[in-house]
Amino acid sequence: MRASLHTFGCKLNQYETESLASEFRGQGFSLVSPDEEAEVYIINTCTVTSKSEQKARRLIRKISRQRPRALLIVTGCYAQLNRDDLAGLGENVRVVSQEDKAGLIELPARLKQGNGTAGGASARAAIALGGLSAAAGDPFRFRVDRFSYHSRAFLKVQDGCDYRCTYCRIPLARGKSVSLDPEEAVKRAREMEQRGYREVVLTGVNLTAYRYGEIGLPGLLSRLLGGTQALRLRLSSLEPEMIKPELAEVLGDRRICPHFHIPIQSGSNTILLGMRRRYRVEQVVRVVELLREAKQDPFVAADIIVGFPGETDQDFLASYRLVETLKLSKLHVFPFSPRPGTAAEHLKDHVPERIRDERVGKLLSLSDTLHELYAGRWVGKRVEVVLERERSQTDSGNWQGLSENYLRVLVEGIPDQAGTPGILAEALIEQAGNPCRGRFTGTIPG
Repeated sequence: MRASLHTFGCKLNQYETESLASEFRGQGFSLVSPDEEAEVYIINTCTVTSKSEQKARRLIRKISRQRPRALLIVTGCYAQLNRDDLAGLGENVRVVSQEDKAGLIELPARLKQGNGTAGGASARAAIALGGLSAAAGDPFRFRVDRFSYHSRAFLKVQDGCDYRCTYCRIPLARGKSVSLDPEEAVKRAREMEQRGYREVVLTGVNLTAYRYGEIGLPGLLSRLLGGTQALRLRLSSLEPEMIKPELAEVLGDRRICPHFHIPIQSGSNTILLGMRRRYRVEQVVRVVELLREAKQDPFVAADIIVGFPGETDQDFLASYRLVETLKLSKLHVFPFSPRPGTAAEHLKDHVPERIRDERVGKLLSLSDTLHELYAGRWVGKRVEVVLERERSQTDSGNWQGLSENYLRVLVEGIPDQAGTPGILAEALIEQAGNPCRGRFTGTIPG
């Protein structure tokens, strides 16, 4: 049997999809792309932007039309909040809620047992999805033995969010913040290291909200470092107001990647107040200083929302100047769109789309310039690259990979015996770019 899994959105969604892929593979399924024929398709959706929702709807309609006898399961944050709309996209579409999502782990075994069932998608759905809520359990039930879509490992340690930012639907879909037992987190990280993974990306909806009893994120990181040997740790995203000296001290450890992503959202205190963000611009400046004190020239990326209701030219200019002054390494720029069910949905004084899109273009251009400057500073320096894939069969010995400081690197001159996904290779950066070009100088022992 064949299964196709497709993910929209965050690293947390990617991790959960990887977990499902691991279960399907363990039951003997072949994993194929959404364009190929399969008996079951799973679409893991995102609701952060209207564009991600549009892409999901388009894919669901396409699969439902082309594969009417297949079982088409839609889950994720968008599915949680717009169940009826998505269920109406095709007769073979079945929507699984966030509460029941972890129960999908049992889906491959159920489908395999009911392989001979007649009646197409409806009959298979009745067998596969019946009583799913009873099997769902906790959100940390997702686990991965071997990653199908990534050469790096992911570890989910937190889910949900207690914040109520005026523009965000995620708390409505994911619920309150919950955290994984740190002992279990260490156990899972150690297992990944034993399987040969050299890097683990810690994921969560709000990673800095991690708290298990008296243990916060600094304590979790200390335990993970103490419980593993050589595994390098990468953090997915850090809320600015939670980056304090105690956390920065732990982030200084050599095995924590010098790559940080902070959702700044705006450089205007007026707009931050309207967004109900829990920090002000002055704190953002101090946070970036702390990160640069913890690591030498780290890659510091940020989210910026453009066109929030009431954003004036002065507000936008404040965002632009903040990014420029801080010399950030890269921006993820989101044009504001009102999300159903959020407080910002009903705000007035909307920024015209033409002006909003012009501002987006200016920030993206600034992002390209800043990334080029950052990459240029690493020419002539050595980095450690997790190899992901060989560039092509005709380009033997040249591998794409990701450095500890989040530079995409084309590593040239890799011997055949060293060219394996997940291997940690040392490379001398010879040319800046995206990707940079680097010369292989050896492998890093585990």
